[in-house]
Amino acid sequence: MQSYNFSPIVMHYFEKNHYFCGILRTTEPFLCDFEMKKLVFLTGAGMSVESGFKTFRGAGGLWEDFPVEQVASHEGWLTDPVLVNNFYNRLRKKLFEAQPNEGHKLIADLQRDFDVTVITQNVDNLHEKAGSKNVIHLHGELTKVCSSDDQFDERYVCKLTEDNCEVAEGEKAGDGSLLRPFIVFFGESVPMIAPAAEKVGEADVLVIIGTSLNVYPAAGLAHYVKPGTPIYLIDPDDVSTSGIPNLTHIQKGASEGMKEFAEKVKGLKS
Repeated sequence: MQSYNFSPIVMHYFEKNHYFCGILRTTEPFLCDFEMKKLVFLTGAGMSVESGFKTFRGAGGLWEDFPVEQVASHEGWLTDPVLVNNFYNRLRKKLFEAQPNEGHKLIADLQRDFDVTVITQNVDNLHEKAGSKNVIHLHGELTKVCSSDDQFDERYVCKLTEDNCEVAEGEKAGDGSLLRPFIVFFGESVPMIAPAAEKVGEADVLVIIGTSLNVYPAAGLAHYVKPGTPIYLIDPDDVSTSGIPNLTHIQKGASEGMKEFAEKVKGLKS
């Protein structure tokens, strides 16, 4: 651990402003010593609501015109790949027109002072559009397509552009299989959960935004934090947080909640 030798004047300033040994005296369980470097954000559908994407399976949700099992499950793809492909073509067009909201931008801004990792359940690229550099996509990326025989074979993963964002009916991957969305459907494994858990285990603070903590395995990530790690939940709804210690609920939407959180970490640089 790095040590600091402050002058009596500086120590008096810290005491006057309620600092002591690098710990901010506060009634909230917030860790803010001088070595706090790693902020990890776990974001769900609520993160992108203000950018025009409605919450998954919510009232009037993103997939409101289709049963979830029809467009977001492995069985749905096998049953009607044309319908699924067309659905994601439309969704992809919407994504290219969408812009990151203030919440996305505030997370990216924190990279100036902290080592920030974003773990997202969302398939949009709005964190990247806002400038976030370290993003782990648990459920895949809408801007990519892949082999339907092996979606994680990097040789056949292709990134689509705004002017070429549609997959034609029957279009094939390099291995001869149908191109499919690079999305983790229900019923499929989540290979990025292991690196995500590792990042959560390194976090000095975990911030969860816009997720009900009901979708597993992502919902289990909060349990990988080190003992005593403060956890912040930003969500306007009542969310069951039983079994998660050191949690503070900021009951606001993504942008307003991030404004409040950003104030809490202002000036607390490594």
